[in-house]
Amino acid sequence: MKIVMLERSSLGEDIDLTQFENLGELVMYDQSTAADTPEKVKDADIIIVNKVPMNRETLEGAANLKMIAITATGYNIIDKAYTDSRGIAVANVGGYSTDSVAQHTFALALYLLEQLDYYDKYVKSGEYVKCDIFCHMDRRISELAGKTWGIIGLGAIGKRVAQIAQVFGCNVIYYSTSGKNRDSVYESVSLDELLARADVVSIHSPLNTATENMMNMERFRKMKPEAILINVARGPIVNERDLVTALNENLIAGAGLDVISAEPMKAGNPLLEIQDSTKLIVTPHIAWATREARSRLMDEVYLNIQAFLRGEKRNLIP
Repeated sequence: MKIVMLERSSLGEDIDLTQFENLGELVMYDQSTAADTPEKVKDADIIIVNKVPMNRETLEGAANLKMIAITATGYNIIDKAYTDSRGIAVANVGGYSTDSVAQHTFALALYLLEQLDYYDKYVKSGEYVKCDIFCHMDRRISELAGKTWGIIGLGAIGKRVAQIAQVFGCNVIYYSTSGKNRDSVYESVSLDELLARADVVSIHSPLNTATENMMNMERFRKMKPEAILINVARGPIVNERDLVTALNENLIAGAGLDVISAEPMKAGNPLLEIQDSTKLIVTPHIAWATREARSRLMDEVYLNIQAFLRGEKRNLIP
């Protein structure tokens, strides 16, 4: 049994993957592309993959291929019609990053609400040494208690964020982009009402035709000028040019992004125009990537493959 891992570097060097050697011959590549994948997988029985498209072009020569194990929840990289036509099993992993992404959501929000970039630079610049009183309050900071937290997308991560927001004393409202996720604990509202009422808007919805470009200038104009936007879902949900305009025109107070339209970021991305981190903080798609979450992910991938080899169905995509 030959197992080919196509994107080892995307998992981090601090994660031990030696357990996969128990399943068969393991070949790992740090990075792979659609162009070089056919040669790498030509004699693979199982492929472990994250971003490389799995379709006729990349898999046609892999005559022995029996299973694709995705190191993610989403499976848009899979041409399901093609894998089905060949009887190739596909398994994913769900729920491994819920706590990690929820934690990062609050890290971004608190960084903006507490104006941490400004106050850290104030101290480190030496200005606090010159201060004649014990504190410096040039930038207003805000409590979460009593604020309204609006959640777009009430899946597992959205619900975890809602729970934490309530602990902070927030009033939680939500908008279900699919209309399917309901929770009587929280108030369900329309998107327009959520934007008008929320002091913090956090996005946790999937990317689809209904959500792509959802946060655009029209929507930013409906938000409070003191509100902040957090996106830890998918980059194309937010129109980045419109967001920059909204921030520059003070239509909203700030934004924290962990996902952007093209990853890694392109040199011409408009987000780079804003260098003020009290208004905009961008992290490089790391909300999911705590060591604990990555370890859970790969443990689940291992169990998916192990179950498949035993003839069991585990996390297989129908």
